[in-house]
Amino acid sequence: MADTPNPMDLSAPEPSRADEAWVFVIHEQQLCVDTEQHPGPGIPRLPAFLLRGHPDYRFLGLLRDEPCYVCLQADHELADRPLYPLSLRQLLGQMDEALFTMAARALQVISWRYNHRFCSRCGTPTEPHATELTMVCPACDYRQYPRITPCIIALVTDGDHALLGHSARFPEGFYSCLAGFMEAGETAEQAVRREVMEESGVTLGELRYFASQSWPFPHSLMLGFHADYAGGEIRIDDDEITDARWFHYSELPDIPPPGSIARTLIDHWRDNR
Repeated sequence: MADTPNPMDLSAPEPSRADEAWVFVIHEQQLCVDTEQHPGPGIPRLPAFLLRGHPDYRFLGLLRDEPCYVCLQADHELADRPLYPLSLRQLLGQMDEALFTMAARALQVISWRYNHRFCSRCGTPTEPHATELTMVCPACDYRQYPRITPCIIALVTDGDHALLGHSARFPEGFYSCLAGFMEAGETAEQAVRREVMEESGVTLGELRYFASQSWPFPHSLMLGFHADYAGGEIRIDDDEITDARWFHYSELPDIPPPGSIARTLIDHWRDNR
């Protein structure tokens, strides 16, 4: 999550002389991978000339100066080995940050194209723009761009202890930072204070923005904060959060895997104790 030079270039035109390209093959919001490919997470690589201008493969941008494309598994006719769908969550620890971010982009682009097949203004079937990442209505010219939903995630700490929550959808014994969607008209800082109060009943002191992460479940942008505990007793909402506790940095429960912003927040705090 450090502020390092970005190996992704999303504004570059589709290169005409690249040799190889990454291909992100999607099936029902899962990433299809070659499970026999070693080393690496099994993202297919193909000769770039096969993909340039192909109607079923959408150019996403450059990753370390190499082109990246996305397509549906049903349209992927260029594979020479079988691919198997896996949740991107399962692959999180097997990818570096840049590859995970591009995979997240691929998932979000496919989801957006599926969910915006019709104009939300007049109902006419939409068409993909030739060069821009937008679905265009041929009747009223309304343009629908990929949806990005801002969310906040915060690690609340009080000295050597961190407040972590257990969601109803988590495995038993698994805890993470508190998080939630931002409301219309709300700043990120206001959202942190509101979500933490709603989910745990505690109030916060100083907030420190830490980092962000694209999170394709389904199309979120996570804004990470460190937050100082100010007061209040834990009072869970029993809706999204079924348990919340203070944990000492040396006795943490099962926490999110490396590569997630939640884990990075926790590791950064723990390493500085």
